[in-house]
Amino acid sequence: MKHFHFGRHGHEHAWHAMRHGFFGGGPDGPRGRGRGGERRRMFEGGELRLVLLKLIEEQPRHGYDLIREIENRSGGAYAPSPGVVYPTMTLLLDMGLAEEETSEGPRKLLAITEAGRQHLSERADEVTVAMARLEALAKVSERTDAAPVRRAMQNLKAALQDRLSQDGVSRETQLEVARILDEAASRIERI
Repeated sequence: MKHFHFGRHGHEHAWHAMRHGFFGGGPDGPRGRGRGGERRRMFEGGELRLVLLKLIEEQPRHGYDLIREIENRSGGAYAPSPGVVYPTMTLLLDMGLAEEETSEGPRKLLAITEAGRQHLSERADEVTVAMARLEALAKVSERTDAAPVRRAMQNLKAALQDRLSQDGVSRETQLEVARILDEAASRIERI
């Protein structure tokens, strides 16, 4: 499993990761898949736990808010799935690093405990690295969020759906479409 650490060359690593669908744009959403179907994760080990803890240190948050906040801080390039966030929230509670706070409405807020603050303090360097990874992704996303490219991608998607949804699309037509797309990808990589 690759680890993406954004240091001096952080933006280059983030761009490489985004190009290959590790953080978004793929059929599996923000998590994406690498080549060969291998699932890639933005955070490894206990890093997501530290990120969530850091966010609730700033203010008590519920699960949906944590997901949206991570998405915002990555410039929309990455949003963890509820299937990862909610079990991690439960783990924070079980470890005594967070506690539930009563709130108006059905959602329970997660607030940091004194043990949670100590945990963050002891792992300050790891927290800095994990949060910097989100910031690096946001910068890459900002640099690559070009409206003309988005328009062209939507146009391509519409053309593909229109052509390939027609009755009687032959295998030869499908192969020709694939050839054109491969050629376009190759030309873009050479720019």
